[in-house]
Amino acid sequence: MQLSELVVYTDRLLAVETFSDYCPNGLQVQGRAEVQTLIGGVTASQALLDAAVELNADAVLVHHGWFWKGENPRITGMKRRRLATLIRHDLNLLAYHLPLDTHPELGNNAQLAQRLNLTITGAAGGNGRTPGLVLLGEPATPINGADFAVLLADRLGRVPLHIPGADRLIRRLAWCTGAAQSYIEIALNAGADAFLTGEASEQTVHIARENGLDFFAAGHHATERYGVQALGRHLAERFGLRFTFVNIDNPV
Repeated sequence: MQLSELVVYTDRLLAVETFSDYCPNGLQVQGRAEVQTLIGGVTASQALLDAAVELNADAVLVHHGWFWKGENPRITGMKRRRLATLIRHDLNLLAYHLPLDTHPELGNNAQLAQRLNLTITGAAGGNGRTPGLVLLGEPATPINGADFAVLLADRLGRVPLHIPGADRLIRRLAWCTGAAQSYIEIALNAGADAFLTGEASEQTVHIARENGLDFFAAGHHATERYGVQALGRHLAERFGLRFTFVNIDNPV
């Protein structure tokens, strides 16, 4: 299919124009005009680009692309090598950050809920242009913090950091994938018993302990593997593309 058609459709599907983000969403680097083989991954790292070349891809679809706000704009070193790989092989790079976190079906938050069998009941933390980034919901049955940590390890293949809260069952959970530890205050204000995200900061531990909130950091990469897969499968089914997800292991 035509690249232009793929980009227009995906931008509309993820409502890109409604977000104020830290990076450009959509087509970040233009390559060949036709797309048949799409390679997905969490981050547009050199390892993912090399895998895309080996698999004869036409386009690479990621959650973490390039050109972040505040970064040094010079194309040198690692940036130059990555960009050179795309240009040399006429590869397209498509990246969707916040729009892929929050999509109600294909997004990282929604896909994580499916994997953990969570029922979504609402969202919190939105503002004028950006929808609520923190989802609210319930586990299949009330569960204590230690058992929920075991569930996370089983479903995500990674032992999470767990900061125990009050001695109570988790009935109301808040979650946001990736580096959303600063949203712990949103979880508290929403009345959650626990907050799940990908990363932790030093102050996160004290906030959780002093407020009796179970806190789980299950890995930035581990919590954000599923949105790209869902989006890639959707595009493949709709447009008859070949889609392969490549998991470049990342312990963070």
